[in-house]
Amino acid sequence: MAINPTRVMIGISLAMGLLAGTGLAADPAEVEKLVNARVEVGEMMTNYFQGWERYGEGQRPSPERMEEMTAEINAKLGTLLAKYDLTVESYRQRSRAIFADDTAVKGYLSEHPDVKQRYDALPFDRMGRAESSERGY
Repeated sequence: MAINPTRVMIGISLAMGLLAGTGLAADPAEVEKLVNARVEVGEMMTNYFQGWERYGEGQRPSPERMEEMTAEINAKLGTLLAKYDLTVESYRQRSRAIFADDTAVKGYLSEHPDVKQRYDALPFDRMGRAESSERGY
């Protein structure tokens, strides 16, 4: 029986993928940093938009006001994330991978009930899907 090089390469690739996958668990320090940052970002955004219910009733801010709001939010967000050695861009990129590891996030939250309580109090994503655990920030 001849060895099929294609099958050997596929087998090696699958084995490497399995071995690499076991080493990709999120770093606990990174999980801690990003979960805490997300809690603070969510609280900041909640506080920022508190009292803005009128915009949900058909009134929208003017385009000029929207630009001002974006600048205000980005400035506040940049300052908040800087204490975690993160930029807005790095937070967005790194948080995707960390929050995709649901086991790591839930593990951290179960070890820190005070953070879990704050995390659970955050509003759901902007689309309002109650079944989603994804936050809108």
